[in-house]
Amino acid sequence: MDNSIFVGTKPFMNYVTAVVMQFTTKNANEIVIKARGKFISRAVDIAEVATKRFLNGQVAVKAILIDSEEFQNKEGKQVRVSTIEITLGRTD
Repeated sequence: MDNSIFVGTKPFMNYVTAVVMQFTTKNANEIVIKARGKFISRAVDIAEVATKRFLNGQVAVKAILIDSEEFQNKEGKQVRVSTIEITLGRTD
Protein backbone atom coordinates (compact mmCIF):
# COMPACT_ATOMS: atom_id res chain seq x y z
CA MET A 1 0.00 0.00 0.00
CA ASP A 2 1.79 3.11 -1.26
CA ASN A 3 0.50 6.27 0.37
CA SER A 4 2.01 8.78 -2.05
CA ILE A 5 0.17 11.61 -3.74
CA PHE A 6 1.86 13.16 -6.77
CA VAL A 7 0.90 16.80 -7.29
CA GLY A 8 0.15 17.90 -10.84
CA THR A 9 -2.43 19.85 -12.83
CA LYS A 10 -5.67 18.56 -11.29
CA PRO A 11 -7.82 21.01 -9.32
CA PHE A 12 -6.34 21.94 -5.92
CA MET A 13 -9.17 20.50 -3.82
CA ASN A 14 -8.83 17.09 -5.49
CA TYR A 15 -5.44 16.71 -3.81
CA VAL A 16 -6.67 17.98 -0.43
CA THR A 17 -9.57 15.52 -0.63
CA ALA A 18 -7.16 12.70 -1.53
CA VAL A 19 -5.04 13.47 1.54
CA VAL A 20 -8.08 13.59 3.84
CA MET A 21 -9.47 10.35 2.36
CA GLN A 22 -6.15 8.52 2.91
CA PHE A 23 -6.30 9.33 6.62
CA THR A 24 -10.04 8.85 7.17
CA THR A 25 -11.30 6.01 4.96
CA LYS A 26 -8.03 4.15 4.27
CA ASN A 27 -6.84 4.67 7.87
CA ALA A 28 -3.27 5.47 6.77
CA ASN A 29 -0.76 6.37 9.49
CA GLU A 30 1.26 8.57 7.17
CA ILE A 31 1.22 9.78 3.59
CA VAL A 32 3.75 11.52 1.36
CA ILE A 33 2.88 14.46 -0.87
CA LYS A 34 5.37 14.60 -3.75
CA ALA A 35 5.89 17.41 -6.23
CA ARG A 36 8.55 18.89 -8.48
CA GLY A 37 9.23 22.16 -10.22
CA LYS A 38 6.40 24.67 -10.33
CA PHE A 39 4.09 22.37 -8.35
CA ILE A 40 6.18 22.58 -5.16
CA SER A 41 4.28 25.60 -3.82
CA ARG A 42 1.01 23.82 -4.54
CA ALA A 43 2.19 20.77 -2.56
CA VAL A 44 2.99 23.02 0.42
CA ASP A 45 -0.48 24.61 0.17
CA ILE A 46 -2.13 21.17 0.01
CA ALA A 47 -0.27 20.03 3.14
CA GLU A 48 -1.20 23.20 5.01
CA VAL A 49 -4.89 23.14 4.09
CA ALA A 50 -5.19 19.42 4.87
CA THR A 51 -3.47 19.67 8.27
CA LYS A 52 -4.80 23.02 9.47
CA ARG A 53 -8.34 23.14 8.09
CA PHE A 54 -9.55 19.56 7.60
CA LEU A 55 -7.48 17.38 9.95
CA ASN A 56 -6.54 19.96 12.60
CA GLY A 57 -5.07 18.27 15.67
CA GLN A 58 -5.13 14.82 14.05
CA VAL A 59 -2.35 15.12 11.45
CA ALA A 60 0.93 17.05 11.38
CA VAL A 61 3.95 17.45 9.12
CA LYS A 62 6.48 14.78 10.13
CA ALA A 63 9.25 15.41 7.59
CA ILE A 64 10.13 17.52 4.57
CA LEU A 65 12.69 16.29 2.05
CA ILE A 66 13.98 18.57 -0.68
CA ASP A 67 16.13 17.40 -3.56
CA SER A 68 16.61 17.80 -7.30
CA GLU A 69 16.37 15.46 -10.27
CA GLU A 70 18.18 15.64 -13.56
CA PHE A 71 16.51 14.39 -16.72
CA GLN A 72 16.41 14.95 -20.46
CA ASN A 73 13.71 17.30 -21.79
CA LYS A 74 11.92 17.04 -25.13
CA GLU A 75 14.70 18.94 -26.88
CA GLY A 76 17.28 16.44 -25.61
CA LYS A 77 18.86 18.88 -23.16
CA GLN A 78 19.80 17.88 -19.59
CA VAL A 79 17.55 19.74 -17.13
CA ARG A 80 17.66 19.85 -13.34
CA VAL A 81 14.36 20.29 -11.49
CA SER A 82 13.74 20.71 -7.76
CA THR A 83 11.61 18.16 -5.89
CA ILE A 84 9.87 18.06 -2.50
CA GLU A 85 8.38 15.27 -0.40
CA ILE A 86 6.18 16.30 2.52
CA THR A 87 5.39 13.48 4.96
CA LEU A 88 2.20 13.89 6.97
CA GLY A 89 1.50 11.61 9.92
CA ARG A 90 -1.04 11.08 12.67
CA THR A 91 -0.33 12.96 15.89
CA ASP A 92 -1.95 10.45 18.29
